[in-house]
Amino acid sequence: MSQPPAGTDQPGAGTIEGLYPFLYAGQTDVSAVLEQARQSTVAKAAEIQALRRQVRDADGARLAACAREMAARFAGGGRLLAFGNGGSATDAQQIVTLFLNPAHPPQPAQPARPGSAATAGDRAAASARPLAALSLSSDPAVLTALCNDIGVDVVFARQIAAFGGKQDIAIGLSTSGNSDNLLRAFDEASRRGMLTVGIAGYQGGKMAELDSIDYLFVAPSASVHRIQEAQTTIYNVLWELTQLALTHQAPADQASADQAPADQAPADQAPADQAPGSSLEQQ
Repeated sequence: MSQPPAGTDQPGAGTIEGLYPFLYAGQTDVSAVLEQARQSTVAKAAEIQALRRQVRDADGARLAACAREMAARFAGGGRLLAFGNGGSATDAQQIVTLFLNPAHPPQPAQPARPGSAATAGDRAAASARPLAALSLSSDPAVLTALCNDIGVDVVFARQIAAFGGKQDIAIGLSTSGNSDNLLRAFDEASRRGMLTVGIAGYQGGKMAELDSIDYLFVAPSASVHRIQEAQTTIYNVLWELTQLALTHQAPADQASADQAPADQAPADQAPADQAPGSSLEQQ
């Protein structure tokens, strides 16, 4: 995570007073303060829901297309390399944990309740499998060696040069989209033929100007908190859709798909431009 673009800071932003001004207004009416806290919570929930819907409407089809390409890389023996700074480093670790050790391990199929329909997340959870992934933000010896001996700008690019191959996937996260070490990492990954996926906030920052990012998903908000919440939804949806795409690549599924009419998708496969919709709203 890097600093937000100039001109986006609000007075008091980044302080507790800025987040919850009603707690510092000198009020002694507890009921009034509690009501203001309730209204603040409701407003924040509405804001993130609206942002998730905005991302879904703008990028739903591209999320599905990206997941299909990720699935193809995993099916070919590739692995995922994730990276970011600060809070985005934590997100990178979470992405790796999600792919390596799915939060919802495979469960026996349960009969659907009358009138109910399985969501994309349900289908992904039912067939989830561990996938090879590595966090480039997690090894302090590597990070401190590169920062000390060369510079912070190369901490991810050097690791991609060492570990990355043409079947692999590079996912980089930044709230501002301006982190120099991410920009260098994407350029290095692209040179190596890796599938590159960027997740940014605001208007995408410098990441939006790169030709080396195959898929860039932006959470268009001026709030770092809402950006990070929406980014969490984005990479969870990518995981769900990647798992689903891998399931549909299984031989039996492929045979069924080959026998179906060209204009008809398999019965349990949603159209590409609709697949991530429910997950983006539910999270």
